[in-house]
Amino acid sequence: MDFDWTMAGGSFLVAIVVGLTGMGGGALMTPMLVTFFGVSPLAAVSSDLVAAAVMKPVGSAVHYRQGTINMRLVGWLCLGSVPAAFSGVLLARALGHGERVEDVISKAMGVALLIAAAGLVVRGYLAHRGRSGARTDGGQTPEITIRPVPTVLVGLVGGLVVGITSVGSGSLIIVALLALYPALKANQLVGTDLLQAVPLVFAAALGHLLFGDFRMEVTAALLVGSIPGVYLGSKVSARAPGGLIRRVLALVLVASALKMFGLGAVPLAWTMVVLAAATVAVWLVQRGRTARSESGEGTARDLSADQLVH
Repeated sequence: MDFDWTMAGGSFLVAIVVGLTGMGGGALMTPMLVTFFGVSPLAAVSSDLVAAAVMKPVGSAVHYRQGTINMRLVGWLCLGSVPAAFSGVLLARALGHGERVEDVISKAMGVALLIAAAGLVVRGYLAHRGRSGARTDGGQTPEITIRPVPTVLVGLVGGLVVGITSVGSGSLIIVALLALYPALKANQLVGTDLLQAVPLVFAAALGHLLFGDFRMEVTAALLVGSIPGVYLGSKVSARAPGGLIRRVLALVLVASALKMFGLGAVPLAWTMVVLAAATVAVWLVQRGRTARSESGEGTARDLSADQLVH
């Protein structure tokens, strides 16, 4: 088996971003393998999922020790996601062989990457809400009413997408959880999603080991680069400009998705220029609103102080 140190270096860089943002590795690692290293889509999905099965339990163990996991919610999600993830592999194989199945998987990956980009926007909202919640809820765990049927359906759809594309456990499912259970705190959403992803990814990895196109040399390179990369990214995440990283990463995901759809280099470049300009414009508007809001709060405090003096 020839070990690819360049691929290991690429996975190291991607894993740093994963550690910085909490983004699921499949949304970045699989497109990297396909675009830069010429790995076929099915082999990239298979090898990435097996590597993820080794790494996923680490993050979920941290959240489990911190008590930021809703175990009942995990159970209902897994009821749908685990069999669906295994079935996703069978569905991919049932589509056929050769260029046909690879083209279908590429398109499915493109859709999943667009969802992942939307997931980054949601994570930004979660981070903001988590900071607000820390000031208002006193650290109390909110009580939620489990909705079994919608939760199982979320797990089923998420598991199917992960089984086919390896993307979705850290983006699609957490977006759906936010919509179903808005009372959950940000760290609980992330912790619950991480733990349910463990059996989900194991089921998908088992399916790809049995029926996919698993390549040991690819998985080995991913693990060698990813493990130190995730550790380093997690260490510096507190000091990194998270908002900026999320915006840049969302643009990268959109570009990867358009590439999976077969968009040419020139249209892709112009599309990214327009999206980057729109992102800067939105950021400037938000920054102006925040400045006006802070200015208004300062004025209100000054008026209150004047009233107390008089």
